[in-house]
Amino acid sequence: MAKAPVLTPQAEDFPRWYQDLINKAELADNGPVRGTMVIRPYGYGLWERMQQEMDARIKDAGAQNAYFPLFIPQSYLTKEAEHVEGFAPELAVVTHGGGKELEEPVVVRPTSETIINDYFSKWVQSYRDLPLLINQWANVVRWEMRPRVFLRTSEFLWQEGHTAHATYEDARDYAARIHRDVYGDFMTNVLGIDVVLGRKTAKERFAGAINTLTLEGMMGDGKALQMGTSHELGTNFAKAFNTQYLSKEGKQELVWQTSWGVSTRMVGGLIMSHGDDNGLRVPPRLAHVQVVVMAIKGDEAVAKVRELGDRLKAAGIRVQVDDRVDTPFGRRAVDWELKGVPVRIEIGPRDLEAGTAMLARRIPGGKTPVRIDALVDLLPKVLDEDQAQLLRESRERREARTSDVATIEEAAEAAVAGGWARIPWADLGPEGEAKLAEQAVSVRCLVAEDGSVPDADDAPGTLAIVARSY
Repeated sequence: MAKAPVLTPQAEDFPRWYQDLINKAELADNGPVRGTMVIRPYGYGLWERMQQEMDARIKDAGAQNAYFPLFIPQSYLTKEAEHVEGFAPELAVVTHGGGKELEEPVVVRPTSETIINDYFSKWVQSYRDLPLLINQWANVVRWEMRPRVFLRTSEFLWQEGHTAHATYEDARDYAARIHRDVYGDFMTNVLGIDVVLGRKTAKERFAGAINTLTLEGMMGDGKALQMGTSHELGTNFAKAFNTQYLSKEGKQELVWQTSWGVSTRMVGGLIMSHGDDNGLRVPPRLAHVQVVVMAIKGDEAVAKVRELGDRLKAAGIRVQVDDRVDTPFGRRAVDWELKGVPVRIEIGPRDLEAGTAMLARRIPGGKTPVRIDALVDLLPKVLDEDQAQLLRESRERREARTSDVATIEEAAEAAVAGGWARIPWADLGPEGEAKLAEQAVSVRCLVAEDGSVPDADDAPGTLAIVARSY
């Protein structure tokens, strides 16, 4: 009888495969309250690496980290009508505290535009205070009706940036900088996902924004995932919270603002972009464990893997030593394969006699004997090759499964079949967008013919990217 697969095959049931992988790779568990999640150490290690890479890029863009309260007075949200309308169905509201009914209900943070603007209005007095560039790493709560671990949970982790500028142009350019140089660079060059950078339609725009920039990734089943967004808020929140500054000319002016964020949803995108029927495949630049050095059996092998682990760490490689020889080697190897560690180095008694180790590469697959004394020099090249392969596979999948179409019917057909469609926005428009929505198909973003981000929805040559999404 054939041995049952560890994971449900992707081709058989992609959602079940996704859930199997999260469980078997020990990434997360469902929390005790519906829609919440417990992120396990290996899964949290992936998020920590995302934080580290993102935080460095955010700081390079000039933003500083701060922290704002989890509880927001309900009255704050009512100050910007479109904003509160957009979030009303997702709000968690606290009405009692300390055994008493609160004088004013408080909202558990769904996003922080309102509370941060309350403080911006106090901190900004003069043009000399601008631009004000703030970032926050935090948790948020949005009551999710159809939860899925990492992708849609009632509580999730994220960063949210909030900025105030003297002019529309400065705010617009900063939102684009975050979109391109922070998010786009990270997702392409670290996550290895060939995201499309585009502009949201008016229907899909963030509540309270005048423009939303998005990054859309194609998952393994052809659906789209919104990986992150950067919003131009105009002066909407500045008007609501009276956030003004004294200009050089001595006039009181409203600030122009942006907000932008990415979340633990990126862990879900990582899984669905790079995972295969054997488990996760983690891009080497992201991996908190790039190489696991495994002793197959024997005291001498244990001593050797510990020594090799120290040498590789000294060379700047993120290494974990697996010397658990009391656990069967095959079981350990399957566990590391499920977790997607890019490289395994396996050493047993026979390998020691030959002065070699077995090099197992998770991303392209396969095993090769390599001299132990060559590993320090060889591994950086191997990791770079595997990083490039994941990005190449992501790009090739997106290009192969994206069709140029001329009608709404063709766009819907391509999306339902498990791909993306490109159609001129002038031929689709808001009416066509509404018709697609009836078939659970959406316009993920607008792009220019050359792949750049269009200046406006109605810019000449603008194309709509149409797909089903998570």
